[in-house]
Amino acid sequence: MRITFYGHACLGIQIDDVHIVVDPFITGNPKAAHIDINAIKADYILLTHAHQDHILDVETIAKRTNAVIVSNYEIATHYGAKGFQFHPMNHGGSWDFEFGIIKYVPAIHTSSFPDGSYGGQPGGFVIEGERKNIYIAGDTALTMDMKLIPLRTKLDLAILPIGNNFTMDVDDAIIASDFVQCDKILGYHFDTFGYIEINHEEAKRKFFDANKDLMLLEIGNSIEL
Repeated sequence: MRITFYGHACLGIQIDDVHIVVDPFITGNPKAAHIDINAIKADYILLTHAHQDHILDVETIAKRTNAVIVSNYEIATHYGAKGFQFHPMNHGGSWDFEFGIIKYVPAIHTSSFPDGSYGGQPGGFVIEGERKNIYIAGDTALTMDMKLIPLRTKLDLAILPIGNNFTMDVDDAIIASDFVQCDKILGYHFDTFGYIEINHEEAKRKFFDANKDLMLLEIGNSIEL
């Protein structure tokens, strides 16, 4: 499994020959100006919620790739009505896709489209694929629901927001990693704009002091699991 950070909360995930994009927000992010969205492969697009900083480039990528859009019922059917391929889900549900099993899990946040229309309830994804399991938390507060995840799935990586203000901060993310019983963390949703700027060295030190590994990737860089 190969995971690429495209900035903010956007990820590329490759499982065998399947390419997944999560929360595509690239063209609106000046820090990701060097990323060519026309070069990004996508068989599936996963959306945690409907805020613009998570869906901005959905249609551009989906038109080019014919990707299946996977999200909550409201978001998925929104794109389905526009003629895109889609797969609707809701909290607690899972589906066995060609690359593995996705479970849609709760997140504590809000969700609305840029025009203010309802974007369903926000969520995160647990992906079990290629003998590696990951948790993509989406935009969320620290929540006790996270404790349910390791009851079913042993995680190899947890991808957690750490930027504060709109989501968890670093300290809550450390607690979240305890809840999901995973000490290998990829941080995201930080530094894109002023509200969520963080001190990288302090964040890494706090995780290190808790005997955990926090990775903060440069935009465009990847890790292998």
